[in-house]
Amino acid sequence: MDNRVSLAACGSYEEAEVEAALRSVLDPIGGLDFVKPGMRVAVKLNLVSAMKPETAATVHPAVVCALTKLLRERGAEVVLGDSPGGLFNAAHLNRVYEVCGMRAAEAAGAELNADYSQIEAEFPEGAVARQFSYTAWLSKADAVIDLCKLKTHGMMGLTCAVKNFFGSIPGTQKPEYHYRYPKTADFSNVLVDLYEYTKPVLCLCDAVIGMEGNGPTQGSPRPIGCLLASKNGHALDLTAAGLIGLSPDEVPTLQAAIRRGLVPDSEAGLRFFGDPGAFRVPDFRTVPSQASVFFLALGDGPLGKAADRIGKRILTPFPKLDPASCVGCGKCAQICPAKAITMKDKHPHIARNRCIHCFCCQEFCPKGAMRVGRHLLMRVLGK
Repeated sequence: MDNRVSLAACGSYEEAEVEAALRSVLDPIGGLDFVKPGMRVAVKLNLVSAMKPETAATVHPAVVCALTKLLRERGAEVVLGDSPGGLFNAAHLNRVYEVCGMRAAEAAGAELNADYSQIEAEFPEGAVARQFSYTAWLSKADAVIDLCKLKTHGMMGLTCAVKNFFGSIPGTQKPEYHYRYPKTADFSNVLVDLYEYTKPVLCLCDAVIGMEGNGPTQGSPRPIGCLLASKNGHALDLTAAGLIGLSPDEVPTLQAAIRRGLVPDSEAGLRFFGDPGAFRVPDFRTVPSQASVFFLALGDGPLGKAADRIGKRILTPFPKLDPASCVGCGKCAQICPAKAITMKDKHPHIARNRCIHCFCCQEFCPKGAMRVGRHLLMRVLGK
């Protein structure tokens, strides 16, 4: 288990500053020493949707360009890509590349993935996902680098290195996986399985400007001021969570990784190059976590089952509409894997008994009208 995590200050997306910070963050862990001339390196980006770089929803093109330059210096072929929500095809992805600023990386010598085929992956050692559809372009590379963005997330609390690999599932199939694995514990293990199947040789995180609040797409940009690097995505996530004030208990993917022995249960078990304390943002606005509903069962008897149901209802956050922001586009109803949303009078209505709390509606609402709601008791307690 490689528990080294490197952090380097980076206060802006100016080309020279980003390149210097990237070299600095990679050096202590020998980040690109694996690269040999002629090697094809796939860089799995976080391009969640067609959103401009200044929204802080996607990896900034300045970081992508700097990494492309360093890889090209070592003689590598570089292919960049992702499978965001929506059709995994040229029309959709080319628009995402365009809006997210990835043409700059193409000009720097990278190839933007144009392989939209998929394979049926077999992963018998997986905890939950032992068979799944997988974007083929990642399997055709000699090595994969994980380049993620530090953001809040309605379902997982945090999206960073491990959550980034949900983008290895072809876009239109994502709701199916949410529906197939509605329990937070199972879905967290799916994400860990996808990461472990891919086995990225290096994980990098753009935390120059992260996203707080209603993440991962409709939150607010928030300066953090650093880049992170590790050969262990779980260790990187543990560090990133600490920067924004989340404990491992509040990030379901970290809970899953800890139980599987893939990362220590606290930062004390990590080896840092750089001081995480220098980049912590104590008032970072996070979203309510679902991690606390992992182990609520108090026995199989009637009393235990009743307490379990009540506890889950109180502790579990839920999607909530802000009517003033809603434009009635119906995207939430279209994307909902459980078909729990119907449009009435041009506004979405959620059938709570069918909602699986995947927060797809919140993630893909183009106006940020879907928010993360909490039970009154949890709001009173300040949780």
